[in-house]
Amino acid sequence: MPTRTRTGGGDGRWRCGNQEPRCDFCNEIGWPHRGHEAAIRARRRGCSMSLQRAKSRRAFGSTRKLPSGRWQATYHSDGRRHAAPRTFSSKADASAYLSSVETDLRRGAWIDPQLAAIPFSALAIRWLSAGKTKRQASVDRDRSIIVNHLDPIFGHRPIGAIKPASIQAAVDGWAAVYAASTVGRHYACLRAIFAHAEASEMILRSPCRGIRLPTVRRVERPVLNPEDLERLSDVLGHEQGLFMWCGAVFGLRWAEVADLTVDRLDLSARAIVVDRQLSRSSALVAPKSEAGIRVLSCPSWLIDDLVALHASEDHGTEHDQGFVFTNETGRALSYTNWRRRTWVPACDEAGLGGLKFHDLRSLAATALVASGADVKTAQARLGHSSSRMTLDVYAQATVDADRSAADAVSAFLRPSRT
Repeated sequence: MPTRTRTGGGDGRWRCGNQEPRCDFCNEIGWPHRGHEAAIRARRRGCSMSLQRAKSRRAFGSTRKLPSGRWQATYHSDGRRHAAPRTFSSKADASAYLSSVETDLRRGAWIDPQLAAIPFSALAIRWLSAGKTKRQASVDRDRSIIVNHLDPIFGHRPIGAIKPASIQAAVDGWAAVYAASTVGRHYACLRAIFAHAEASEMILRSPCRGIRLPTVRRVERPVLNPEDLERLSDVLGHEQGLFMWCGAVFGLRWAEVADLTVDRLDLSARAIVVDRQLSRSSALVAPKSEAGIRVLSCPSWLIDDLVALHASEDHGTEHDQGFVFTNETGRALSYTNWRRRTWVPACDEAGLGGLKFHDLRSLAATALVASGADVKTAQARLGHSSSRMTLDVYAQATVDADRSAADAVSAFLRPSRT
């Protein structure tokens, strides 16, 4: 029986036994070794169909007929054997699948079907564990979103089977129940998970594309006048009144005020140092960003009152950590308890029901802009990473500033009537 061996010339051509020393026919049609004899017989018979089959025999992957009558397609990639995720009704369909896989491999768009078959819940766990630089509060928030809102919809589904239509349906369902800002947080978490899958080459494209989100309307925060602040301070009492003034004068977040310790009071410079904050678990953590680390000049009356407050209290207990503001046992404040027991009742009594402590931060931004402070100074005092956040989100136009602007425009355009 004829055999074939490589030629010694290193040109990649074959020598066919019992034939010419070099068989140009086999090299021309690229016929595999095992079918050489069939190709020779086809040439002798002049059978064009056999020659066509010889030329078109699949070189990538293989197909086989299963006992059920359906066809299975398999191929090798990354040193492993892969099977198509489904079987086919005909050999032609199985071959067409292999052709598409071969094309994806050549253009670098191939995705391991085993990775695409991972359920969403497993991907979410992997994404959470990959966020080593996240603050613990952010991790807890994302985990809550996944458990309560994402897993019930996508948890059991393979990530490769989730399409944009499914994402849009989930967003529309959330929008019917939750506020637009809440829907935005849920979607941001979902989009980050699929972005991680795409970056890890577990899916070719994220399904979070072209999604229509509900419009988030700007929150109108109240603009308080000095009389409102004085009345609220009186209702809160001396210690908690100082807590409120720290939020209004410095524009500090609640966690930054609650974290204030006596060693962060710089008496010589009449300033306070903000370089950490109190987490919901009463742990001292770093600020949200580098911009959150700052030294703030303090009005003399406020820093004197803060020092006097710390000196007047009994800080010799076993729980003493040097906090300026503490609860009844000398421990660090708990936001949930403080809001329910102290803040909400005081706001209701002062006629400011619904006021949030974070509204004082917006009030501080408005006061800075209205008093003529430059944008960079306002941004630095509030600990914002960009001036856009300071102006677009926090600062508000006041009635007095609007009246002053109107008078200034009138004086410029028609001084004779001003």
